[in-house]
Amino acid sequence: MKFETILTEDYIREYQDLWPNKTILDYLNKAIEEYPDKVAIIDKKSRYTYKELGKLVDRVALGLLEYGLGKGDVISLQLPNWNEFIILHYAATRIGAITNPLVPIYRDREINYMVNMAESKMIVVPDTFRNFDYPEMIERLQPKWPSMESVFVLGENVPSEMNPLTVLFEEPWEEKVDKAILDEIEMDPNDITEIIFTSGTTGDPKGVMHTHNTLCVSTDYWIDRLRLSKDDVMFMASTFAHQTGFGYGVRLPTHIAGTAVYQEIWNPHEFVELIKKEGITFTASATPFLQDTIQLEGIEKEDIRSFRTFVALGAPLPRPLVKEANKKVDFKIIAGWGQSENGLVTLTALDDSDEKLTTTDGFAFPGMEVKVVDSNGEICPPNVEGALLSKGPAQFIGYLKRMDITRAEHTDDGWFITGDRAVMDEDGYIRITGRNKDIIIRGGENIPVAYVENILHENPDISVAQLIAIPDKRLQEKACAIVSMKPGKEPLTFEKLKDFLKGKGVAKQYWPERLEIVDDFPRTPSGKIQKFRLREELKESIDQ
Repeated sequence: MKFETILTEDYIREYQDLWPNKTILDYLNKAIEEYPDKVAIIDKKSRYTYKELGKLVDRVALGLLEYGLGKGDVISLQLPNWNEFIILHYAATRIGAITNPLVPIYRDREINYMVNMAESKMIVVPDTFRNFDYPEMIERLQPKWPSMESVFVLGENVPSEMNPLTVLFEEPWEEKVDKAILDEIEMDPNDITEIIFTSGTTGDPKGVMHTHNTLCVSTDYWIDRLRLSKDDVMFMASTFAHQTGFGYGVRLPTHIAGTAVYQEIWNPHEFVELIKKEGITFTASATPFLQDTIQLEGIEKEDIRSFRTFVALGAPLPRPLVKEANKKVDFKIIAGWGQSENGLVTLTALDDSDEKLTTTDGFAFPGMEVKVVDSNGEICPPNVEGALLSKGPAQFIGYLKRMDITRAEHTDDGWFITGDRAVMDEDGYIRITGRNKDIIIRGGENIPVAYVENILHENPDISVAQLIAIPDKRLQEKACAIVSMKPGKEPLTFEKLKDFLKGKGVAKQYWPERLEIVDDFPRTPSGKIQKFRLREELKESIDQ
């Protein structure tokens, strides 16, 4: 598949000196050479040293070649935070293939669209995870995927027409195929290595394309800001199919030749036990995970002295939570802002004041730029709200097969229009104040509003459907569906709404958690629905 991107010769020249001009394999090989016996990755089932990891990556890479995956092909991975994900990503990279991470809780509708859009040649799924049968879903969808050649299943229950993942991991491919063919595959740091789908603000998800360079520079930024070294042990509970989990859970530990500890389902009690057992030093995750940790009963008595830093992302840090943390624990809390399109762009510093920590989302990494502009594109004065734009070497190189949207979301001089609104203070720290894009952020997880509304309008009994955010103490925001019914139709019940979305194959985390039935909607004189008034009216009814 040929990829249309914004990666022109002029673009490459602009950032050539800011990029590391490496792939993740350069970092992996360095770690293997310097610390072969050091533990690299740990999940609940297995652990591997760097030497073991390197050997397995080569074995799986040879197996992928034997099964027809090659340079420029796409492999979709819908796996939990298990070691196999990291091995498959590095093995795919070894042969020049592109990794497409898929969130484990996505279902038919999302998976069908994303795999088709990416023209994936292979997909890897578990047999079951959280009581869901993945092969059964793939059986339904595979006839719709003309590019799909091989399906691999991790687990014991593998349908006859699919392949057990053990055939890649346990078959000694290195004894059957000359490993030298791997070194003959040419690697360009400006090749695409990842396609990750972000929430679709206009209906469909968008495939964000990243190169080795855009990912590696984004990951390297963390090392200085967090003062990381080979002695650090990272914990990651955010899914590998989010850019936080992929860039900083899968790849960052390899950049520093450190150790990574993974959790497949967030559990604060287990997190604390893993800190004590594995000597975890830092993590990055959604703000509600921080809240869960701080509010664990007896947290102040736990011996978690190895743990130094919690990077809280996806939602503002409540000042009372930081004050509570200061009384209970010794680790630092820092906050940041970023997107799938550009990784983490801004972050507070370890020695910042509580004022900066709780009222800002940090300042830009070296090489990255952010600015706040008014409706005319002019830079806003300090502390005046405007549209947030970003630019720099960690920026994505386009939306897959959607160069029209890619161009529309960039200014003529190359700034990315993030869709967020912000203010910037005199010190260059930004604070996100709102969104132009129609997205609800539930506990750090984006809910694509237009996408869900389009599905709701497929219900034959619904006349008009709107999805709005309602406040939530722990998750910051939750989704509420407000619908009007067609004449003569009975009001929809919340249970029937959930059954409808389930029948449509919509991932559960996109489902509204509240339903309101109305006769009509507040509108502008031109007939446009006024969502801000819907939010105000609903807030009044909730407060009463």
